[in-house]
Amino acid sequence: MIRRVLRLTSGRIAIGILGFIAFLAVFGPILAPQDPLEGTTDILANPSSAHLLGTDYLGRDVLSRLLDGSRVSVLGAVQVALIALVVGVVPGILSVYFGRAFEWVTLRLADTLVALPFLVFAVAVTALLGNGIPQAMFVVGIMVSPLFYRVARAATLSVARSQYVEAAIVAGASVGWVVRKHVWVKVLPPIAVALANTTGVGFVIVSSLTFLGIGVQPPAPTWGGVLASELGYLSFQPWAPLAPTALIMATVWACNLLADAIRDVTGQAGRALLNTRKVADGSAVTA
Repeated sequence: MIRRVLRLTSGRIAIGILGFIAFLAVFGPILAPQDPLEGTTDILANPSSAHLLGTDYLGRDVLSRLLDGSRVSVLGAVQVALIALVVGVVPGILSVYFGRAFEWVTLRLADTLVALPFLVFAVAVTALLGNGIPQAMFVVGIMVSPLFYRVARAATLSVARSQYVEAAIVAGASVGWVVRKHVWVKVLPPIAVALANTTGVGFVIVSSLTFLGIGVQPPAPTWGGVLASELGYLSFQPWAPLAPTALIMATVWACNLLADAIRDVTGQAGRALLNTRKVADGSAVTA
């Protein structure tokens, strides 16, 4: 799948941007030129050789704060996606095979979670469990899991009605064997699309919560927190919110672009397009 995605221009662009964001998450705190928490007397300074993106209202280097805060922002989004994946996919697949009672209970739980406003619910739970990104992202992951549940269930239903799956069950194959050998291969592409989309949603949620000051203790830097602090001084630095906004927008856009690329290469139309390009490339080489 990865090779097919890389054949598309949109896939290469998305992976390139996300690779850069992952690099920032791993090495950003190390690459920060200054202490992101240390204030100076150089308040609201314009970009210069000493401060490439200027300083904030406490004299802290904005570039250092963005680099140091990238790890929290990225890990929070990944945590949302992985929790939603685990909580949603497993019951979604098993609901097809474990009988009507299990199916009814999981469907009602999914409907209940969909009905709840997850951002408000995350704020409430964070207030109860403590102001931390892991607590907030765990709750948000649970709230987003119905997306994976429905995708996994729909894909499993389409495979479960296939003749070769029914023949395997009649022959005495266990549910685990059928899922590993037949179901998982067919369910993986739509789950990969949902995972990419959910990662983008996770970035939006992390940025929203940290923008409101929820999930982190000040003065710890995050992309949303840097954006919130810059908005209070637009009359002095009207350009200041551009850097954190660009990082958030580019990351979410790349996640959605990657989801579109995965959908294109795993569908019948996408495979036909790649086969056409192979034929065209082969004809060009022959000519």
